[in-house]
Amino acid sequence: MKKISITLTVNGQKKTVEVTPNERLIDVLRYRLDLRSVKAGCLKGECGSCLVLMNGKPVKSCLILAAEADGSEITTVEGLGSLNKPALIQKAFIEAFGYQCGFCTSGFILLGHWILENMPDASEEEIKEILNGILCRCTGYKQIIEAIKLAQKWKRERK
Repeated sequence: MKKISITLTVNGQKKTVEVTPNERLIDVLRYRLDLRSVKAGCLKGECGSCLVLMNGKPVKSCLILAAEADGSEITTVEGLGSLNKPALIQKAFIEAFGYQCGFCTSGFILLGHWILENMPDASEEEIKEILNGILCRCTGYKQIIEAIKLAQKWKRERK
């Protein structure tokens, strides 16, 4: 199959990758660029484990062809913070125990980050609605919601 060249800005770094026309964004990110926070769950867009931010908007990378993402800016959890300097939302997830097995955590953290950036005063009901697209089998979502609310509080206190 003929390959095409695409360019992505991933976590602030420009990457050029040769892809086949039917290759998914998840496969490029996880297996070609080694971004392990992008999980291959259901591969049907139902679980949300593959969620990334594309041009600042949450998308399920298993539903996006890599060629469709050409020229896009992609953010994964690896682009939010580091071990030595975690992002505010990452600190809140640690503090509020907003993780269990960790499989779905990166999607929730990215959505939490998106909420902080785009809807910093979102109500608990709005947070629940936004989180609706990610499935977690380990918890009742309480700690996840608490982590996002904690990050909102910390962000307000910083102003």
